[in-house]
Amino acid sequence: MWYAIFKAAIFRPLVKYGFRARIIGAENVPRSGGAILASNHIATMDSLVVPAMVPRRVTYPAKAELFTGKGGPGAALVAWFLKAVGMVPMDRGGGRASATALDSISEVLATGALVGIYPEGTRSPDGRLYKGKTGLARMVLANDVPVLPVGVVGTETRRGLFGIPYVSRPIVIVGEPLHFSELAGRDRETKALRWVTDETLAAIQRLTGQQYADVYASRVKYGDLKDTGSDAHVLPRPGGGPAPLPVVRDDAE
Repeated sequence: MWYAIFKAAIFRPLVKYGFRARIIGAENVPRSGGAILASNHIATMDSLVVPAMVPRRVTYPAKAELFTGKGGPGAALVAWFLKAVGMVPMDRGGGRASATALDSISEVLATGALVGIYPEGTRSPDGRLYKGKTGLARMVLANDVPVLPVGVVGTETRRGLFGIPYVSRPIVIVGEPLHFSELAGRDRETKALRWVTDETLAAIQRLTGQQYADVYASRVKYGDLKDTGSDAHVLPRPGGGPAPLPVVRDDAE
């Protein structure tokens, strides 16, 4: 209930008329059934603009610590909001906690919901498209659901009148659904997971025209590439080029 109220009364009018956003390819969003919406991530506003413009409800995983409400009235309000609109807590610590979070997302997909994922794992530090993490592919193959590649353009904030931040004319581009049913159930195979991830990122790249860097964005933002950047890791597309469907199971090698 709260999701529909917030979207209709606040977020969609703000994004569509205030930001003058538009969506291309809305007809590619299936009217029903579980699916994963996989988008590039260039700005904080992506998480507002995309669900406001996509015709279906989108459920996003959010950092688990945001659901605790600890840290004062503001944190409590954020926790209430995330729970009210049906977001899913995501533990990024790895191991059993992350596996449990993926199980929670699978439960949401099983209800026929549309789940939003940022395959890069974090916002791009420089506008490039970065290597995708395979959690997306794991959910796709474990649940045998299609992927909707989404390209977001123009969601960077600017300073307007009185220094108030705003977004000007962002575009959400929805590509045709990607189906990976031939690999369904192979969610523990490294080659299959990487192939699905790269093909999804390649579909996003075709929508946005972004330059691709074959390293994780977190390395550029916080790690060993913080000072040097990702120039040395630029490739024409994820995976380096079109790759054949993985047919050899890892456990058979």
